[in-house]
Amino acid sequence: MSSRILTAATVITMDPDQPRAEAVAVADGVIAEVGSLAQCQARCPDAEVVDTGAGALLPGFVEPHSHPVMSGVATQPPARSIAPWDAPTWQDIEKIFADAIATTDPATPLLFAGFDALLHQRPSPKAPELDRIFGDRIAVVTDNSGHGAYFNTAVMKQHGWNVNPPADPVGAHFGRNPDGSLNGQGFETAALLAVAGPVLAQLGNPLVSAAEYYAWMSRGGYTSTSDMTYDPKFKGAYEALAASPSCPLRVSMWEMSTTDTYNNVESFSVAEQLLVKQGVKLWTDGSPWIGNIAISFPYLSTEATRTAGIDPAVAGGPQSMNYTLEQLDTVLDVAAPTGWQMAFHANGDLAIDLALDAYEGALHRHNLVGSDHRWRLEHLGAGTRKQFDRAARLGVHVSMAPFQYYYWGDLLDGQIFDHEHGSTWGAFADAVASGAVVSLHNDGSVSPPTPVLNIQTAVTRRTRAGSVHGAEQCISLDHALRAHTINAARTLHRDNLIGSLEVGKLADFVELAADPYAVDPAELADKATVSGTWLSGERIDLATFVAAVTGTDPGPHEHLADHPRHTCC
Repeated sequence: MSSRILTAATVITMDPDQPRAEAVAVADGVIAEVGSLAQCQARCPDAEVVDTGAGALLPGFVEPHSHPVMSGVATQPPARSIAPWDAPTWQDIEKIFADAIATTDPATPLLFAGFDALLHQRPSPKAPELDRIFGDRIAVVTDNSGHGAYFNTAVMKQHGWNVNPPADPVGAHFGRNPDGSLNGQGFETAALLAVAGPVLAQLGNPLVSAAEYYAWMSRGGYTSTSDMTYDPKFKGAYEALAASPSCPLRVSMWEMSTTDTYNNVESFSVAEQLLVKQGVKLWTDGSPWIGNIAISFPYLSTEATRTAGIDPAVAGGPQSMNYTLEQLDTVLDVAAPTGWQMAFHANGDLAIDLALDAYEGALHRHNLVGSDHRWRLEHLGAGTRKQFDRAARLGVHVSMAPFQYYYWGDLLDGQIFDHEHGSTWGAFADAVASGAVVSLHNDGSVSPPTPVLNIQTAVTRRTRAGSVHGAEQCISLDHALRAHTINAARTLHRDNLIGSLEVGKLADFVELAADPYAVDPAELADKATVSGTWLSGERIDLATFVAAVTGTDPGPHEHLADHPRHTCC
């Protein structure tokens, strides 16, 4: 039996019966003992003692809501990030554009990911502006929300759209000039696929881009994640990544209800501990940043919303719901008897009510009231205490998005919504007080994979600019850490394996530079930095992982370029 004992300045277990320890013993990838060094040596007398040098050793962080493969394909090199955290201003974006033009072969298409009209404080680009920048080079810019793409005339010529503009695809649309010609903008999935798919197909091995996103998540401290928009067409990519040496992530899948196979059991060629399908995913509304969430209160008419193209006369409201209750019932009545764990995207308060109505009805119809179903609500930006209380009574887990508040909080309060609703966006304290199981997530690639920053945000309510809105919605460090470890593991139905350091669980760890309890909460992200992760008792070597994936045949994965990025926020 191979074994080792890990030590650190402190070990934080997330086990209430033994919150702290001196060491952790690992045997064959499983935790064999947690306690003093002497206890661990007694349990594994022949084990090598490894001093990690960490200020704190914790269970690996768990990301309960992400999209790792397609986020990688759409946002990692050879795509270039222009997201607000990489390029805060349009001037920064223009420098990235200029560098791409100067340093890449003129025949190579250019793809830029992450434009945000609200945070970049300027209207979304159209073809004439992109033509002035890129000339005859094919260039596509995708929106950070995952709901838009912006392209130049060279893209239109490639498809013949300059002389024969396409009709709007079902469920999507193109921006148009008064004469019906395209203006260089496309919105929603089918339009993104038509614009970005052919560009992605020319940009190299998509599996390497996915591996780079895995590595980014690992550097943030994640050891387990999820794909909340799984499609069986991604299966081969996930299997190849999981089989690569030093793969850093376990992945749980929620298949989109828009596939024909969402109710089917999925099996993988690797161990279930690495890949597992857990449930079914639906969207009850859209994104706050483009004006299509279902809310009972209005968007404001401000310079910020006008610049982003959000018209309060038509934005929000019940018309932004993606399903009727009857349509949700139809999906639930198919999936619930099979035992799938349901997950509903819901940002606006009306969307949350709709989701809870659907859940309550289905739980009664299928005799699941009081069962350990762990059905889920995602994001809940406008969620209220009454709604969290109802979720708790129904046994519904709530997964919240602190990044929404961190990056957009100063706009939410008074620029996008009124103070009453904007200041309490992401009501963490209300969610915790309800007794619901609360987790936190990044929703990659809508925000960077930064669980420590999520924890800091939930504890301090400080935005990126350092402002505080709705201070009464702060939660304790205990609750925030649990939300990214054991609670997130429960939401993934994996708490028997991960989320806390207990005998019999998988030996997945994150090393932090400092004990988070000994750091000023406002400085957590700066001082409790991640220095490494472990999976099954083995330290992750990201260089080995990415190199192995780089050597794979891209052929089996070229079809990934045919799928636009599915995101939620």
